[in-house]
Amino acid sequence: MSLSNSRYLSQRVATLKPSGIRKFFDIVATMKDVISLGIGEPDFVTPPAIVEAGINSLRAGETHYTSNSGILALRQAIAAQLQNSYGVSYNPTTEVVITVGVSEALYLALTAILNPGDEVIIPTPCFVAYQSEVTLAGGTPVELSCFIEDDFQPRPANLEAAITPKTKAILLGYPNNPTGATYTRAVLTEIAQIAARHDLVVISDELYDQLVYGIAHVSFPSLPGMWDRTILLGGFSKNYAMTGWRVGYAAAPAELLQGILRVHQYTIMSAPTPAQFAALHAIQYGQGAVAEMRSEYDRRRKLIVSGLNQLGLTTFEPRGAFYAFPKISVSGMDADTFAQKLLEEEKVAVVPGTAFGAGGEEFVRCSYATAYEKIEEALLRMERFLKRHG
Repeated sequence: MSLSNSRYLSQRVATLKPSGIRKFFDIVATMKDVISLGIGEPDFVTPPAIVEAGINSLRAGETHYTSNSGILALRQAIAAQLQNSYGVSYNPTTEVVITVGVSEALYLALTAILNPGDEVIIPTPCFVAYQSEVTLAGGTPVELSCFIEDDFQPRPANLEAAITPKTKAILLGYPNNPTGATYTRAVLTEIAQIAARHDLVVISDELYDQLVYGIAHVSFPSLPGMWDRTILLGGFSKNYAMTGWRVGYAAAPAELLQGILRVHQYTIMSAPTPAQFAALHAIQYGQGAVAEMRSEYDRRRKLIVSGLNQLGLTTFEPRGAFYAFPKISVSGMDADTFAQKLLEEEKVAVVPGTAFGAGGEEFVRCSYATAYEKIEEALLRMERFLKRHG
């Protein structure tokens, strides 16, 4: 006798939407000769010295659990980097925890602070997991649309208008995936003032903090009065081309961090040990490699933004991460149709903006974390596509 297993699922899980990215790339995986501007992953392999550090840790017998918080030397290195880069001070013994990527760090942060029904305001378009992770943690995601006219930065007046008695937190992700937007100090200061006025927690996902172009990254807890109410998330996946190693971190005041750590120790125990040693080498010796990758991303960024604008697909200048977010309404298609037809007819994969929440309906995400020559060819194919549908 067969049973319908869906009735055993929790309502929270049953109502989750499939990832708009993974669903699309299940189709891509079945096709040949596709140029992918889709997956948000560096095309660089992890720098060899970092790989060797991970291998050497295995050879040295580092195959056991670490502290729940992670190896102390790595926490100390992260704290030192945050102090040197942004002037924010965290005690590595009580205010930093190493996690399995930033995705776990976000889940821990939300689970630690949310009670059932608490609302979290999320500027969108945003990383596809944000809304679902809020839901999984028992909260209610509230989307706050951002606009190309504002370089996809939140409008402070709209943010304040979205606050209700149930609002518990603001979840920021910058440099932004999918838009490539970074937030100016002026906008962040206004957000900080709103957070203080309404006594809100701010979760600041700054995973791409070292991949910025021509500007300085402003870390949210460095703003006046924000350290006490901020949970800072960061990691190694994007900056150091270490996506498969799965190493991230959360940094927060001790009382908040201990709540985060409590969830972590009962769900994960500790992040993978060899990956932590690789991350330690990355943060201590990997800045030269980061600079080289950032320079190449910048070269690609200029190519794709210029190329898309020349095709009539309005694209503002992304100042961080490795994404361009062109407006495709000139094609007469919605984002899903555009992405589907472009893949079928020209074998170029982009991600519909609808995958990233409110505000993405007229856009697609193009990742320039792929070879320069492939971007050139993708632009030629897109030109053919647009001429055919113009």
